[in-house]
Amino acid sequence: MTDGRPFGASQDDGFVHVRGAREHNLKDISVDLPRDALVVFTGVSGSGKSSLAFGTLYAEAQRRYLESVSPYARRLFHQLGAPDVDAIEGLPPAVALQQQRGAPTARSSVGSVTTLSNLVRMLYSRAGDYPPGQGIVYAEGFSPNTSEGACPECHGLGRVYEVTEASMVPDPSLTIRERAVAAWPTAWGGQNQRDILVSLGYDVDRPWRDLPQSQRDWILFTDEQPVVPVYAGFTPEETKRALKRKLEPSYMGTFTSARRHVLHTFATTESAAMKKRALSFMLSAECPVCHGKRLRPEALAVTFGGLDITEFSALPLAAVSERLSPYAAGEGAGHLRPEQAVALTRMAGDLSARLRVLLDLGLGYLSLERATPTLSPGELQRLRLATQLYSHLFGVVYVLDEPSAGLHPADTEALLSALEGLKRAGNSLFVVEHDLDVVRRADWLVDVGPAAGEGGGQILYSGPPAGLKAVEGSQTARYLFREDTPLARAPRSPAGWLALRGVTRHNLRSVDARFPLGVLTSVTGVSGSGKSTLVSQVLVETLSAHLGQGTPADEEAGDDLGPAPLPGAAAHAELGGDLSRITRLVRVDQKPIGRTPRSNMATYTGLFDHVRRLFAAAPLARQRGYTAGRFSFNVRGGRCEHCQGEGWVMVELLFLPSVYAPCPVCHGARYNAQTLEVEYRGQNIAGVLGMTVDHARTFFADEAPIARALETLAEVGLGYLRLGQPATELSGGEAQRVKLATELQRAGRGHAVYVLDEPTTGLHPSDVERLLGQLGRLVEAGHTVIAVEHDLQVVRASDWVIDLGPGAGDEGGRIVAAGPPAEVARSAESRTAPYLRRVVVAPG
Repeated sequence: MTDGRPFGASQDDGFVHVRGAREHNLKDISVDLPRDALVVFTGVSGSGKSSLAFGTLYAEAQRRYLESVSPYARRLFHQLGAPDVDAIEGLPPAVALQQQRGAPTARSSVGSVTTLSNLVRMLYSRAGDYPPGQGIVYAEGFSPNTSEGACPECHGLGRVYEVTEASMVPDPSLTIRERAVAAWPTAWGGQNQRDILVSLGYDVDRPWRDLPQSQRDWILFTDEQPVVPVYAGFTPEETKRALKRKLEPSYMGTFTSARRHVLHTFATTESAAMKKRALSFMLSAECPVCHGKRLRPEALAVTFGGLDITEFSALPLAAVSERLSPYAAGEGAGHLRPEQAVALTRMAGDLSARLRVLLDLGLGYLSLERATPTLSPGELQRLRLATQLYSHLFGVVYVLDEPSAGLHPADTEALLSALEGLKRAGNSLFVVEHDLDVVRRADWLVDVGPAAGEGGGQILYSGPPAGLKAVEGSQTARYLFREDTPLARAPRSPAGWLALRGVTRHNLRSVDARFPLGVLTSVTGVSGSGKSTLVSQVLVETLSAHLGQGTPADEEAGDDLGPAPLPGAAAHAELGGDLSRITRLVRVDQKPIGRTPRSNMATYTGLFDHVRRLFAAAPLARQRGYTAGRFSFNVRGGRCEHCQGEGWVMVELLFLPSVYAPCPVCHGARYNAQTLEVEYRGQNIAGVLGMTVDHARTFFADEAPIARALETLAEVGLGYLRLGQPATELSGGEAQRVKLATELQRAGRGHAVYVLDEPTTGLHPSDVERLLGQLGRLVEAGHTVIAVEHDLQVVRASDWVIDLGPGAGDEGGRIVAAGPPAEVARSAESRTAPYLRRVVVAPG
């Protein structure tokens, strides 16, 4: 639907004109969007909103900009490629602010993302208080990530790591053959070292503790790397004879001591799991030189306001702003030389102005040193938004992806004020959003639908919000204009309680929390109040330890090895309650289901195993002797060897970025021609991977295990995704729902506690309703569901609410209200209560 203007009638009519957009599932759509306005794109998950906002509008704006820069400079940009659209007119330059998880290393922080750390280093360098006689420390000398600033003892990590005999050989009663040296690799790499020791004459069948100390020390700690003949599979006696007769060896092996292996792996591997394994054989302690502060003594000797730079960076941003405000006003610089005083006033003024923007966005509880992996996507996006607000650009289109994600309704007010500020400065805002409070504030709505995937991709409405009420097929209209009704049921009664006592971590100080079992609990509170610390960290860690699960299976080790890690939660919380009822903990978070395009929804959920068995049972496959393994694109045999089952190849362009093109041999099918000849009901294996969940449900309706898995995926709102869609293309919310669907298929065992981290991220209100149905199914089966959540639709439907606060950071960290939703809604102290009162309508 458009407003009827003839296309191209005027270049400056204040509208962006899109004609013939076909990106992803868009159905050759045309739409006109006003500039200098807040335009919100709505519609069910997978309807095509992002394809229009990011895949078409932003991609085209970026393409035009990149055409104006040199080919060499283009290599520095991540390019989206030209969108599939006939024409776009009146489109200004665009800036995208998308949902992204924190950076992979803890050396990236709030200070580095916002560039505030650079200014603070300059402040300390130019206006800090130096000890008598010390020379100036330049700004880079205050960074632990530079050779000038890093503590020479710990190389800027804040901790020192060492290995000992006890850490690498946990069970000295074992022999070397029995893998006494646990620090060596578990697979062939470890066997290789054991075979080399046989060739070197060491007794690998004698208990480790009975070996001479000199031999044990050499095996574990030597820096020598002798190269010796290896006779794989030979006994020690056979090896001795082969060496004497100088027989041809299986290969020449290079010895590596256990310490050398551990330290080399820790320093060089890009695998988080391998780094975590190496770390398990190392002992860490606070660096004795910098005491965990990561900097050289000369840098730590410089103070500002009585604090060294590490102490200053640990303050909440709100406290930093408070300390700087007198200096920004020209006070407190009387002891400095005139040029220093001028520099201090200017730097403090600039820092204060930048901090004000962050405080306005509700981020005052963060500190400069806070590592980005610990931030939610919403927090990270708001940090980037703050940088844009301070840049004072105008005439730009800002394309935002769910900026309200992870925000409490109270914080959404601050976000809307910030967006209003950008609009007043002469910018256009194109926002993909599900939060109805943001949708209501739009100047213009574009509703995409009516359904997801193939069932979407059409413009149902484009115009002022009030006009959407008359659109029959709009799912958004149903929720935007409906009156809240009384709750359909009374809250369920708990079947028992789980207790955490004395929780102390981050801003939580000796907090006691009780979680009801056998019901749905929402943990609420403003951003930074301590919800994730209490639930996603302390509860998960203590319950995992109690159940002997270690780290939850779907949680991968990060590279968070920067500042000294916090002590384990077990030392800070006591677990109690009806623990005998709980058999399993399941953490369903938003981390990716795989880190490469080879991982996809079909493989993660296990349904692809059933599909491959079906193809292996096809007449042609049986005739040719193909097994299920033939239909895997990850192994030799059935896959296309030209692209090794990737489906695409990288094309090097000399002065342009490398581009990916469909494989010229398999044309993106990932399999070789012989494998693709095998069909099941007229479809080959590549065709099945190309199906959406909704299409596959019909196709596999008679295959119970596959149909059940597909039904569950559809029920959590993923019917629009392709079975073979790479894991790298899934959003955090989609990845979380794939994990949830996988768990729902095996939810029958025992009494599990499910911990979810904002499961409604990326979901339209109609999809939230379906998700609530699934969570209800888990509860009815006797399980416990605990969700950290801001969505009032979920909070309202919960049986129990635990509200933290009342504020963020130091002003939060307490349980201010707990009970059924109607009870929490009456709390005078709770920041959630006023918003909950709007949606909780008492029965009768």
